[in-house]
Amino acid sequence: MYIHPLNSWKNDPEIHDFLRKNAFATLVTQVNGRPWATHLPFVLDENSAGEAILSGHLAKANPQWKSLAGMEDVLVIFQGPHAYISSSWYNHENVPTWNYLAVHVYGKIRMIAGEELMDHLKKLVDTYEVGRPNRVRVETMTESYVQSQ
Repeated sequence: MYIHPLNSWKNDPEIHDFLRKNAFATLVTQVNGRPWATHLPFVLDENSAGEAILSGHLAKANPQWKSLAGMEDVLVIFQGPHAYISSSWYNHENVPTWNYLAVHVYGKIRMIAGEELMDHLKKLVDTYEVGRPNRVRVETMTESYVQSQ
């Protein structure tokens, strides 16, 4: 993605706010040598060293997760508001363009399992169930159902 220098964000708190507000993003990797994209909700958190950590969850039925072991880098694309900009708005000759907000996050992926996975699933569900009547919680689901998913 080309980023004009005037439009480049350098402020981590602003970027983190954007990621939290636009958390349904696209995970891009390679599966069998071809680009593969999956649209997922993400949670932005920090590790014990204060570094930003993104976490998401792929369904077992999605073949993308099987290709992640040993993968060097992944890309997660977060998109915000966007709009077409007509060149008729300028007082000089120009081309039409598109105004948009997007953040590309590149990083290493790490597979988790066991209790760490369960903690992640609880946080993911709890994050998106806030304020909903009859909240769903991982803790109230049967263990056999959670394991099957």
